[in-house]
Amino acid sequence: MSAAGAAGRIADLIERVLDRSLPVRLRAWDGSSAGPVDGPVVVVKSRRALRRVMWQPDELGLARAWVAGEIDVDGDLEEAMARLNNVLNELDSRPKLSAVDRAEALRAAVLLGAVGPQPKPPSIEAELAGERHSKQRDQAAISHHYDVGNDFYEIVLGTSMTYSCAYWTDPGSSSYTLEDAQHDKHELICRKLGLEPGMRLLDVGCGWGSLVIHAAREHGVEAVGVTISAAQGEYAQRRIADAGLSDLAAVYVKDWRDVDDGPYDAIASVGMAEHLGAATWPEYADRLHAILRPGGRLLNHQIVKLRDRPVSASSNRGSRSFIAAYVFPDGELIPVGDVVSRLEEGGLEVRDVQGLREHYARTLRAWVANLDGGWDRAVQAAGEERARVWRLYMTGSALSFDAGRIGVHQVLAVRPDEDGRSDMPGVRTV
Repeated sequence: MSAAGAAGRIADLIERVLDRSLPVRLRAWDGSSAGPVDGPVVVVKSRRALRRVMWQPDELGLARAWVAGEIDVDGDLEEAMARLNNVLNELDSRPKLSAVDRAEALRAAVLLGAVGPQPKPPSIEAELAGERHSKQRDQAAISHHYDVGNDFYEIVLGTSMTYSCAYWTDPGSSSYTLEDAQHDKHELICRKLGLEPGMRLLDVGCGWGSLVIHAAREHGVEAVGVTISAAQGEYAQRRIADAGLSDLAAVYVKDWRDVDDGPYDAIASVGMAEHLGAATWPEYADRLHAILRPGGRLLNHQIVKLRDRPVSASSNRGSRSFIAAYVFPDGELIPVGDVVSRLEEGGLEVRDVQGLREHYARTLRAWVANLDGGWDRAVQAAGEERARVWRLYMTGSALSFDAGRIGVHQVLAVRPDEDGRSDMPGVRTV
């Protein structure tokens, strides 16, 4: 027998569409509940959430309801998302509604009071203008994600202020922290690049300057970072001064296309290439090759997509994903094989590839724990809508890394000299 109230009607509709039992419990605005009694509860707080999904029946519609606070989860968000993902992954394709199903859906929507004008999207949904991946539009895209308040990022990232996959070398130790793992990631990069005192290092997309500071302090290099986030640049320069490293390190607010002060002995690009777009990669590889000295090394660290994964239903419909609308506008993931190809087409020789996706899942869960632990301060710093975006995106991303839907790789390359010499060691040292 169907459950009573709004929750019962919503559950009946979902089960009709999916042809499967509801994987989580539902609680509606009228206090009614339906679905399994164990585990987390998805709370539909308002008819407005249903109206959003009626108008935008895909991932983006659900995301808007989540960001607006019209849908929430009582209990473990990650478990709720995992249960829902398991059901969606069982579907061979987007559910096709029969005429009877469509009529029942409309009838349910009317009875639930969900029919009405389309609600406006939450105010923080990204709307970019201009030519895709022009300097101006790229700056706007980066500002949308990174210029949300350094106080907010201090809460989420912790004292390391490093916004990329950590390298967990001692995860079994109770005293080993996120900050330790980020230190070990920075050290791994510096060792792969073969940094020595007096070398020049360029960090492209340097964030808040953590790698620049580590390389200058621990390896005695002249470290230069570039970012197109004004908030990051100001923060990084202050950190460098506070660390007493102004004679060795500097961060500039500058687009990578405007870097012309090579040659550099080494270049790092960590968590930046995801913002390029596939069409921009040839120009990027050519630029890095031009400013890297012969024998110099490049370390590219980025999130990648895996080949042969089905395209999401929302992508098939041409709708934006949650990530594109609220997290990384204009971001684009490419397979690691394409990263290797683009670097080599740009004249660099790839020498090593290391996958770290399990490390990123652990990193994301540490960030979620930081956000949850400092929730009230995070909301005060960046607003509740933005805090909700970060909580959903980081939790979902951890599950995606676990499942192998996305990965993260460090690709080490070198610029050979005219005779083909690489100056790389004959034996792997890292």
